[in-house]
Amino acid sequence: MFEWNEEQQMIRDAVRRFVDDEVRPHVEELEHGDLAPYDILRKLFATFGMDSMARDRFAKQIAREKLVAEMVARGETPPPAAERSGGDGGGAAMSLIPIIELCRVCPGMVTAMGVSMGLTSAAIMSKGTIAQKERWALDLLTMDKVGAWAITEPGSGSDAFGSMRATARRDGDDYILNGSKTFITNGPYADTTVFICKLDDGGPIEQRKVVSFVLDRGIPGFVQSNRLRKMGMHSSPTGQLFLDDVRVGRDRLIGETEDQPAGGREGAKATFQQERSGVAAMSLGIIEECLQLSVAYAKDRVQFGKPIGEFQLIQDKLARMEVARINVQNLVFRTIEMSAAGKTMSLAEASAMKLYSARAATEVALEAVQVFGGNGYMSEFRVEQLARDAKVLQIYAGTDEIQITHIAKELLRA
Repeated sequence: MFEWNEEQQMIRDAVRRFVDDEVRPHVEELEHGDLAPYDILRKLFATFGMDSMARDRFAKQIAREKLVAEMVARGETPPPAAERSGGDGGGAAMSLIPIIELCRVCPGMVTAMGVSMGLTSAAIMSKGTIAQKERWALDLLTMDKVGAWAITEPGSGSDAFGSMRATARRDGDDYILNGSKTFITNGPYADTTVFICKLDDGGPIEQRKVVSFVLDRGIPGFVQSNRLRKMGMHSSPTGQLFLDDVRVGRDRLIGETEDQPAGGREGAKATFQQERSGVAAMSLGIIEECLQLSVAYAKDRVQFGKPIGEFQLIQDKLARMEVARINVQNLVFRTIEMSAAGKTMSLAEASAMKLYSARAATEVALEAVQVFGGNGYMSEFRVEQLARDAKVLQIYAGTDEIQITHIAKELLRA
């Protein structure tokens, strides 16, 4: 794949019109007011039938899983996973195009959407029981409810597991949850939260099992903070979570077992892998918008008697932005092609994609500010917001430094 096909271009143009009509007029409220992004996102889902498609895919998957469960119960051999799941990959472009177009205007909305209907639902869909999927996942996939994926703690960060202190203690048939989480996307508004913690089994804390529970807003002892103030991504509400002797039943333990295949750590890592792959699409949207704004400004802004676009140093900046745009777009195309082939990236591949894309987006956004000069430092010019928003791509879902270690370890293992 080397370019968007005709159908994809039509979808892109339609989504772009929606963003121009429904998002751009509200950027100021989303960035600096009290407007949460969820109603606009739900309108996006309804407008393009994304909610209906999610319901259809969910119904088919649950039907397949129930059929497999019945065959296993009868002692029959179910068909291989590939035959059950198919491999059309057709939804990849449809899922990435809205990400790209939203990130041209309001990247924080993508973070809010991705964590809710992506990370949170994926944690349940990948390891949960059929009953848990039906109970919680569908509403997340359709954006009918808001989800949060809670792993980071005040004393952790890149060492999310080693520094994890949140615990689940057995108490009869129930569990008692304690701990706090921070930097949690959608935390203040989440209806459904996947809470990741360590099983308090009396062993050394570093060696304890990692388990995940699904929490609903309003459970006694579960407190969700107000929004935290931050540098960028203002349209993505971020908060803290506090659990004080929260009692839950086994029905809220994802998979309803403490012995998940490959362990809870691997499940969380798989979720990180999905998140990292999506950063390329986010980066592409930021790069495209910064480049478009910079080219227009270079044509119109006159200094020393001529447009600044005629100066070679400005041309160099624009040319490097275009190179970054082409490279990141090709990474997005590769993601779509792999999905169509029924393949997924390794953790190292996803880390490489995130590392390059996040750096490219941040560099392009900062260069756009430089092209605009003093105007670029002012909030009324959009490159100021995009520069602030781009920086977090190098931090969340694993810092640049963590991506480098994953890539290097894979190379050295070969």
